[in-house]
Amino acid sequence: MTQIPELWSLPLFGNVTDVDPISTHKSYSRLADIYGEVFAFYMASDHTIVVNSYDVYNDTCDEKRFEKRTPGALHESRNFLGDGLFTAQSGAEDWAIAHRILMPKFGPLAVRSMFDEMHDIASQLVSKWARQGPEQVIDPTTDFTKLTLDSITMCAMDIRFNSFYRNEHHPFVKAMGEGLLESGQRAFRPSFMNDYVYRGANKKYWENIEVMRATARQAITERRNHPSEKKDLLNAMLLGKDPKTGKGMSEENIIQNCITFLVAGHETTSGLLSFLSVMLLRNPEALQTAQREVDTVIGKDTITVDHVSKLPYITACIRETLRLWPTAPGTRVGPVSRNDSDFPLHVGKKGYKVYKDDVLHTNFLKIHRDPLIYGPDAEIFKPERMLDDNFEKLPPNAWKPFGNGMRACIGRSFALQEAHIAMAMILQNFNLQAVDPSYVMKLNQTLTIKPADFQMRASLREGLTATALERRLWGGKPAKEDHAKDKRVEEKSKIAKSPMTILFGSNAGTCEALATSLARAASGHGYNPKVMALDAATGNVPKDQPLIMITSSYEGEPPDNACQFVQWLKGLQDKDLQGVRYAVFGCGNHDWTNTFHKIPKFVDDIFEQHGATRLAEKGLSDVASSNVFDDFDKWLDTKMWTGVAQNFATEITEKPEHHELDVEIQKTSRSNDLRQDVDEAVVKKVESLTAPGEPEKRHIELELPNHMTYTAGDYLAVLPLNPTKLVKDILTRFGLAWDTVLLIKPGQYTSLPTGRRIPATNLLSAYVELNEPITQKQLSTLTHCTTDPTTRTSLSKLTPTEITNNRISIHALLTQNPSIHLPFPLYLSMLPPLRVRQYSISSSPLHAPHTCTLTYSVLSTPSYANPGHRHLGTASNYLAELKPNDHVHVSVRPSHPNFHLPLDVEHTPVIMICAGTGLAPFRAFVHQRFLQIAAGRALAPAILFIGCRHPELDKLYAKDLTAWSQAGAVDIRYAFSQQPEESEGCRYVQERVWHDRGDLRQLWGMRAKVFVCGNGKLGEGVRGVMVQGWVEGHEGMGVGRREGEEWFEGVRRERFVSDVFE
Repeated sequence: MTQIPELWSLPLFGNVTDVDPISTHKSYSRLADIYGEVFAFYMASDHTIVVNSYDVYNDTCDEKRFEKRTPGALHESRNFLGDGLFTAQSGAEDWAIAHRILMPKFGPLAVRSMFDEMHDIASQLVSKWARQGPEQVIDPTTDFTKLTLDSITMCAMDIRFNSFYRNEHHPFVKAMGEGLLESGQRAFRPSFMNDYVYRGANKKYWENIEVMRATARQAITERRNHPSEKKDLLNAMLLGKDPKTGKGMSEENIIQNCITFLVAGHETTSGLLSFLSVMLLRNPEALQTAQREVDTVIGKDTITVDHVSKLPYITACIRETLRLWPTAPGTRVGPVSRNDSDFPLHVGKKGYKVYKDDVLHTNFLKIHRDPLIYGPDAEIFKPERMLDDNFEKLPPNAWKPFGNGMRACIGRSFALQEAHIAMAMILQNFNLQAVDPSYVMKLNQTLTIKPADFQMRASLREGLTATALERRLWGGKPAKEDHAKDKRVEEKSKIAKSPMTILFGSNAGTCEALATSLARAASGHGYNPKVMALDAATGNVPKDQPLIMITSSYEGEPPDNACQFVQWLKGLQDKDLQGVRYAVFGCGNHDWTNTFHKIPKFVDDIFEQHGATRLAEKGLSDVASSNVFDDFDKWLDTKMWTGVAQNFATEITEKPEHHELDVEIQKTSRSNDLRQDVDEAVVKKVESLTAPGEPEKRHIELELPNHMTYTAGDYLAVLPLNPTKLVKDILTRFGLAWDTVLLIKPGQYTSLPTGRRIPATNLLSAYVELNEPITQKQLSTLTHCTTDPTTRTSLSKLTPTEITNNRISIHALLTQNPSIHLPFPLYLSMLPPLRVRQYSISSSPLHAPHTCTLTYSVLSTPSYANPGHRHLGTASNYLAELKPNDHVHVSVRPSHPNFHLPLDVEHTPVIMICAGTGLAPFRAFVHQRFLQIAAGRALAPAILFIGCRHPELDKLYAKDLTAWSQAGAVDIRYAFSQQPEESEGCRYVQERVWHDRGDLRQLWGMRAKVFVCGNGKLGEGVRGVMVQGWVEGHEGMGVGRREGEEWFEGVRRERFVSDVFE
């Protein structure tokens, strides 16, 4: 028998510092990652066991041994929910009476009869989104809360809250949200503190309870004053009799259950729909499949109740969402027996001991992701695992988002029908797009959980207008002629020049900057361009104008804001794109040899295959060996604009090489104006990791905002500032004072802030790239800005290769050539927007969830313009200058789903291979494994291969890694390029991998997962060693290099995952 791991606790206070009362489920999941399938803690004198595995949970589902308990937040919420169906104590008579009276009202036929009311409210949601237009930012959690609240009040009580006709939520919603939140917080403090320390919060709490009770009383009074024959829940509560005892429900219990239905009847379903929206938008293949199912089953007809049962894929999406994000993420149970002689009870295969007064919290955020049940991809949204055949094969109790046994949710069928109707209507009529394609899941928690800060947009499909949609909702057909008329009026009223659509797919911002640059130039060619992400055009590409698409690839995958678009392209039929005229420009990095330019090539080919007309041969740029802005300008001038002119009968007008921004320079005080989708982190610690004289590598520790979370293996995007000295030099070069204020006139295509005043120092520091290599078009502009023949000759001799290799910027040439008289507004218009830089996080959140570290190289090379000075990398030198307590703007970006430690850490070995600062994510991996081992867990083996220069000069984190290795977290193998005799004669890390291939082969046979982090040369080297090792292992079987490459392609991404950087 196994003792349950106990967290070390403080006397009297217990584990109050380990569990966040605002986000308990996040705390439980973090602790589960450390301690494993079960752990225990104290909150004051209450002993709670948290269950995180299916094996242990399955035993707790035995209702003869365990029953529901309502401690903590549930106990506090009894202040307004009382003995309602959700919060009643086990054995309560009121609960039993209510359950028997109300259960038939949630039977299949009863729920089916509620379809019309559900459709009515869902139509209000859909109409609202249609009228708002495609650019409106939608808070889906808010709108789904209105949807589900109005649905439950209509279906249960025949009352209209009319939430979609209010600017604010109904008062009940605000009172409920605050009441649930405060109930959770009250559970973490002694009761006397509510009366004496938290008097204001306590007063507000009881005021909110009165608002909820008043709402319930009002509904009851209204029904009694105006009786109805409707067979709804309210009549059942008022008039129904218990078939067993003959009793009716008490007045107090009716009030409690009215509140229960209003709370549980809408809160969980709105969370489900919100999570489902996030999951579909993060998984465009699933989104497209669900949308195709709606098109096949419902088409353009009005949805009916018969359609609901014919949507198996949407059903699977709902089930999979509830698996990953159960809106009621935990229940609490305790032993049924009160006899001391029956204890301890034993649960799970390891026989964990449970005692009489123990409370077991079932953590569905982990139970539903148990890799032993759902496989190594248990963290991945995969609806196919929830299709009927697969769903029915799941072990008993493996999927329990609605609870267990007699105390399971009575309204399961109601919630599922409501969710099906809403999502089917949304997918039938809209294309959805996330405002932030890189959104990382954040949770809002009360008694339930919902996504926090998630936003999206919804654009009507298939040429629908809001008017045509109204006809569809109520049984009519879309009026295409109305749309055509509306479209002509819109074009006449809004577009003076010819339209052009420019679409971009971009993670780091480069392709978006190219799109903005093209938009600015398009105006001079007689076009009024519209710039948007590729995802925004999913299912709706224009046919009456030039369509220019600019996109990159990420290891063969589309950028985050192009995933839906690419998935939509894969489902096209025949000549779906007939009449579209397009051109494609692609960015890529040749280090990803097998997927170089994969996405732009795919987009270009698929458009042609489905009937579109190519305006120009695709343009491609290699960011690792050339200047992407230069390549783009060349493609525009030599191919794209010519093709546009030939196809649209326009003339290429003679315009300046760059269009000068209309800038007003004012001598007034400064203001602080920052931007980007980032939040402030605080620097806690900085240090250098290398010996003096070595290429510098540094460590920085940051305290993240409380809402920002990450997983070992993720990235941190940093929005840097340009060097202060460089900014001062530029101001001096243009004769501008340090306190100069700029006003960029609105109505221009630029990523810079327009229509408001901003100090020149702020603009140059925080908004534009000052160190980017100059493009050939920009070089031509400089040539036209000087009359000095020597300068012109010098500029004309600069080659693209020389510019790229020396990173020659506009500023460098302005400094070197004072005869160039470039107006400042024109200089500003030539600068691309400042981009975030991504760094692999080198720490584990299990150590400190809101602290992360970065490991980075500092770029410093001789300056081209001033040989005695240094060219400084913008981001790395910005980080290097930071001091403790400084603030830095950051955001977490998720890495590839497979670039994380395996879920089944106890049975899946890990092989990590890196060089230099490529160690960063593996330091996080090893640190996490060390914490798990320290908590008593037995992990599968791990080997870490590290390439560096010298054992005494740049052996990064030597002290930490040695300690973690001695604890059994990892076996470390070095390769020293300057001292190979210290590393088994191996100079480079791929040589060390080959040298130790026997150990790797053994771990590979145990289903090991291989991770590689470093530059492209390292990635290709390790790939070659893997292939060579496989061929060697199959000697005598008639296989060679070709078969080895085929084998490698089969395991890549699943068991061999790389993160390659420049």
